[in-house]
Amino acid sequence: MLNRNAEALFWIGRYMERAENHARLIDVHYHLQVDDETADTEGKQEGEAAESYSKWARIVDALGSREAYEQQYGTYNERDVLFYTTLDRDNSNSLVSCVSHARGNLRTLREKVPSEMWDTTNAFYLWLREKQPDDLLKESPHLFFGRIKEWTALFQGVSQSVMPRENEWHFIECGRYLERSENTLRIIKAVGNAASIESWNSANAYPYLQAVLRSVSGYQAFRRYYADGISVEAIVEFVVLNGVFPRSLHFALHTLDDHMRHIEFQDKQLRTAHERVIRQVGKVKADLACLEHEDMVIDRNGAIVTHLLDACQQLGLAFAKTFFRMGEASA
Repeated sequence: MLNRNAEALFWIGRYMERAENHARLIDVHYHLQVDDETADTEGKQEGEAAESYSKWARIVDALGSREAYEQQYGTYNERDVLFYTTLDRDNSNSLVSCVSHARGNLRTLREKVPSEMWDTTNAFYLWLREKQPDDLLKESPHLFFGRIKEWTALFQGVSQSVMPRENEWHFIECGRYLERSENTLRIIKAVGNAASIESWNSANAYPYLQAVLRSVSGYQAFRRYYADGISVEAIVEFVVLNGVFPRSLHFALHTLDDHMRHIEFQDKQLRTAHERVIRQVGKVKADLACLEHEDMVIDRNGAIVTHLLDACQQLGLAFAKTFFRMGEASA
């Protein structure tokens, strides 16, 4: 398989997963912001502008885009933040950009993938590109983000149902689960920053603790294991180490490893490079396996989560150097 095709497939998986994860994260942070606003009914004179700034900046920070946003918009308000994170084509990580990138990569592979995948992705893009910021506010952002999750679930269901389990399939799934690994760690880091480390053990932290679970649709699954024991340790342990929850870091890395091992190459040199990447995935899994329950507390500098996130980002670079022509299909 030509490396440009492998790269396009890998990034189809990443971009569709990114669209879903961003929709989850924006939705949860948006409603945290709304909840905070309804609670703040007094004392909004001198500090009102700064408070609004910090609340809407929370959503942009969650996606790691504060500097780019401020260069383009300057100030924070509901309409601009929602537009930037969802429909702004100048933002390469907005929802419409992610779907557009996935569609563009899929277009180059239409003869190599089932037509149902193109039909679903194209319909998703055509629906999304017609949306306007006022539509989101009028229809309810929550319903809009729910629809995004439904579209991405439809794409995943179609690909699961019709794609032969060959290299093409495994590259898409490698992209999906590497993206999921990174986003799970970003969610923990972003929500932790929003709550502030000092307040994690206070009653005010409860909505933020719930936000971590709701960002990965894990609230009900978490309650099965921990009942009412919502704490920082329990939540981070569940989201990072649970072996059967499909959006946990443990599950994502082990599934990534499984798909990596199913990729086959005829070229001996490429097989050797492929095995090096598999070993690198194994090292990240080993780091995860060494974590103890006591390590699950989010420390003040976030060293554990940052280390794991850096390791996942290094895996992405290893994929690119091994299999792809840099920058060809990912941009």
